Amino acid sequence: MPTKRTAPINKVKSKPAKKKPVSKKKKRKKTGKQRSIWMILLQLSAVGLILFFLFFMAVYLGFTGHVPSSKQLNEIKNPLASEVFSEDGKLLGRYYIENRSNVQFDEISPNVINALIATEDARFYEHRGIDEIALMRVLFKTILMQDRSAGGGSTLSQQIAKNLFPRNDLWVFSMPVNKLREAIIAYRLERIYTKEEILTLYLNTVPFGENIFGIEVASERFFSKSPRDLTVDEAAVLVGMLKANYTYNPRINPEKSKQRRNVVIGQMVANNFMTEAEGDVFQAKPLGLKYRKISYNEGPAPYFLEMLKPELMEWCAHHTKEDGEPYNLYTDGLKVKTTINYDMQFFAQQSVKEYMNNLQKVFDDHWKNADPWRRDASILDRAIKRSERYQKMRKAGKTPEQIDAAFKQSIKTTWLTREGLKQVETTPLDSVKHYLRFLNAGFLAVEPSSGALKAWVGGIDFRFFKYDHVLSARQVGSTFKPFVYLAALENGLSPFDYYPNEKKVYEDYQDWSPSNSHGEYKGFYSMEGALAQSLNTVAVDVMVQTGIDETIETCRRLGIEADLPEFPSLALGVASMSLKDLLMAYATMINGGIRLEPNYLVSITDSQGNVLETFTREAAHLTGLNELNCNIITHMMESVINDGTGRSIRSVYKIQGDFAGKTGTTQNHSDGWFVGITPQLVTGCWVGAADPGVHFRSIRYGQGAYMALPIVGKFFHKLYRDSRYRKMQYADFPALNNQLLADLNIPPYRELFELDKEDNLIERIFAGKSKDKKLEEMRDPEKRKEKKKIWETIKGIFKKKK
Repeated sequence: MPTKRTAPINKVKSKPAKKKPVSKKKKRKKTGKQRSIWMILLQLSAVGLILFFLFFMAVYLGFTGHVPSSKQLNEIKNPLASEVFSEDGKLLGRYYIENRSNVQFDEISPNVINALIATEDARFYEHRGIDEIALMRVLFKTILMQDRSAGGGSTLSQQIAKNLFPRNDLWVFSMPVNKLREAIIAYRLERIYTKEEILTLYLNTVPFGENIFGIEVASERFFSKSPRDLTVDEAAVLVGMLKANYTYNPRINPEKSKQRRNVVIGQMVANNFMTEAEGDVFQAKPLGLKYRKISYNEGPAPYFLEMLKPELMEWCAHHTKEDGEPYNLYTDGLKVKTTINYDMQFFAQQSVKEYMNNLQKVFDDHWKNADPWRRDASILDRAIKRSERYQKMRKAGKTPEQIDAAFKQSIKTTWLTREGLKQVETTPLDSVKHYLRFLNAGFLAVEPSSGALKAWVGGIDFRFFKYDHVLSARQVGSTFKPFVYLAALENGLSPFDYYPNEKKVYEDYQDWSPSNSHGEYKGFYSMEGALAQSLNTVAVDVMVQTGIDETIETCRRLGIEADLPEFPSLALGVASMSLKDLLMAYATMINGGIRLEPNYLVSITDSQGNVLETFTREAAHLTGLNELNCNIITHMMESVINDGTGRSIRSVYKIQGDFAGKTGTTQNHSDGWFVGITPQLVTGCWVGAADPGVHFRSIRYGQGAYMALPIVGKFFHKLYRDSRYRKMQYADFPALNNQLLADLNIPPYRELFELDKEDNLIERIFAGKSKDKKLEEMRDPEKRKEKKKIWETIKGIFKKKK
């Protein structure tokens, strides 16, 4: 079958289809939608602008938190610590709410300024409080790209705003509100202050941790120097701390601090403040930390500041500022200058710390595992009731049972130990026992010619022992004896007399009988010899001959206001008085009977350096005491140092030059005293426990020559080794008449029983003479020459007998 062919398909080129024309109606619809979107965007923008404007105005007008006006910013006042200075202008301590002190721009090292700008605000000199470039960097890098190392956008001015005016908590709105508020304040600050003033304001307000504010306190705390003296690496350490006070604290985290310091130095190199080679040198240096904490509880003179505080508070209450408000010791930045000598204060504090640490070890070894209060439970009971915890619980109305239970509960606390601070888990009762075993000390130095206080150490550590032992009243022991002998001279007894060292019973005083510490009773002593050896028997005998009332009257002339018992034991120092009162009485003797009141304030100025008050010392009091007698007692006290109980001042501490003094020990060795005197300084030290019931068991350790004298010895050893004070050892006490000196050069001790009765020439000298007659003869040059011949005869007899 034939195949059927299909016709070929012709390929016809198709023409492109014609687009149907869009109707005008559709065009209008599309354009309308676009316009609607733009309108919406415009409307949203307008709404956004209006909302931002309203938001801005709400912040600007202070509805979301106070925004200081330009006037208020122009009068910015931080709480400024009031500062107490030594006579030579060195800082002793501060009173503060915030530990802050302001400095001027020219008092800050350029190294600090450069490190701060390089690290915190590289375009500081180019913006007006808000760095738009930094803000864009924050937006894109930090926020969008999540690059936390890109840095922040706050300028120094904005950081000042944050430091001065704390942020408000406004829930989700906190960040935008606070940032805008700080920007407004920063802009105002830049209009009011110059760039230098802003840098100064920033460095005076920024916190450095440890409750310190401002570059001056930070520089002093971590490097023991002023801000003007900071080196590049030191400045970098402090500026590095601003990122995180605790993390980069060089004392707490030295390695992290060093790493951060090197980052700051790197920023200084990157911003052309130094070359790369210079940066490498500073980055290779050690931290060089010289930490010195001067706060209310710590520093060169915390006990002195505590003593001074009530007087300064009283001064502030009675003196007003220009606005009529009274001065505030804690916020007004007063500058208080005192008479304290910074070096002497340092030597005194160092001497107390060194010796008391050693003495405490001796005391602990002395008692070993036994409690010093083991035979008297009332000692521990008193200590518990003195404790702050007990006082607070009693005030809160707790029962004795509740208090007892609380004192047995386990707590975590910090103990002071000989090795330093120690974290312990213990009970409040064991803490009381721990501190009850501590020996404490007080030291004072006074300039006798003026009454000016030069050094004041009230205890071993103010953080743990607030009680000031310069002011505490304790029995003074044998340091009272020079007053007894002065009273004797004032009432006609002669320094040429000899007194028997014998154990007497005073029937008129309940058959009381004094004893000597060494238990020896033989021979006869001159006043000087008895004072040098601190004999109790002779001191009582002399006072009874003088008269107890007459002795008390002499003490009153010396300025002693303490209660003085009318009993022969007064001669042994049973009266209680403070170290300060004791030394001022000694100062009166050194002054030849002229009494001066202690003084310590020189001037007070405000924070701008305007002098508010200059203090003058009170007029001297004429006591009526005989100058010659006072000088004779001083001469006698030199024998205490040269040949008596204070001789280790010469032998151990190698103190040269004129030096007088007196040791003192009380019953049961509860109190150890030593008064050390030079022509220019009267110093004294007390050592003992808080409770007199806690003490050494033997005179070997419990005497003043062992407990207190070494602190005074160390003080003068350190003082005289310093080239600035070396000349002080060449000063002289007021000179006695050569004839009188010759007359006083008699044997301090005599065994008069070796002489036959008819040869007892001492009895011949004063036989039948009244006290007034003896005094008259003692001061008569011709009579003194006559007595001198007799004394030479006595010496010849003794020489012949031997």
